[in-house]
Amino acid sequence: MRPYSEDLRERVMAAIDRGDRREAVAERFSVSVPTITRWVRLRRETKGLAPRPVPGPPSVKLGALVDVLPERLAERADATLEEQCTWWHERSGVEVSTATMSRAIERLGWTRKKSRWEPASATRPHGQPGVRR
Repeated sequence: MRPYSEDLRERVMAAIDRGDRREAVAERFSVSVPTITRWVRLRRETKGLAPRPVPGPPSVKLGALVDVLPERLAERADATLEEQCTWWHERSGVEVSTATMSRAIERLGWTRKKSRWEPASATRPHGQPGVRR
């Protein structure tokens, strides 16, 4: 989940500084009252509204995977997620789930649509097998 923008935080805090009620500000800007409370505390403690860094170590799996995945997708775009995971495990020794592979593919802007093995029904002549009437 991404943090709210600093612009939104500043607009919310400007409304609070004008004396508007937190409930009304929360409804107007579609944020929760506890979020406004956290931002008030953050501004008091740090003198700013910049979002705090996400705790925990950075992801190790996605970085290297995203670097080599475009080449693999160009070669084998129709491979299943399981096949892509197996390929990555054989190549790097790091096991990833299908969800991780799906996120990496999505991050690159690739879709998971399979290629058709037959022409689309609109282009198929009538009377051919597989055409519904």
